[in-house]
Amino acid sequence: MLINSYSKYIECGTDEAGRGCLAGPVTAAAVILPKDFKNQELNDSKILSESKRNDLKKIIIEKAIDYSIVHVPVQIIEEINILNASILAMNKAIGNLKIVPEFVIVDGNRFNSKSKIPFKCIIKGDAKYMNIAAASILAKTSRDELMLSLSKKFPSYQWDKNKGYPTKNHRMAISKYGITKHHRKKFKLL
Repeated sequence: MLINSYSKYIECGTDEAGRGCLAGPVTAAAVILPKDFKNQELNDSKILSESKRNDLKKIIIEKAIDYSIVHVPVQIIEEINILNASILAMNKAIGNLKIVPEFVIVDGNRFNSKSKIPFKCIIKGDAKYMNIAAASILAKTSRDELMLSLSKKFPSYQWDKNKGYPTKNHRMAISKYGITKHHRKKFKLL
């Protein structure tokens, strides 16, 4: 079972989605949940089904004290690299919150804060803390929705199925049709 809070302060969890993709943005979310929030199904977005993530997204949006979702586009990923783009996305998501958190917990082991808010990096935090899990779900579902929309314009790449990740079919489509403006040219595409 996930823990609701890491600290006694107004706490925000943050996570990103799409870091390992060949196409599309990297997306981050920041979430502040109520201290008394409970949900037995909330967990790391990667281990939940798509329908369960979508159900939980509605609950998170309804129950969160505050949340923010940010997409950092391919052009910035290419300019500053994927790690820095992920950190930028998380910082922007935190900065877009209407309520300023007193403490931030970050999924993973690398983060540079753009604010004076204290933070802690937690490896596999999305499987340990509810507000990081909530952020992982909002980031993943929002990015998936965007990739579904882009797939209608670029159906050959099957982003409706692979969401931009490096599947065999995605790589075969790149080999056959070339790349789009949404592909990360500095990544190993083939």
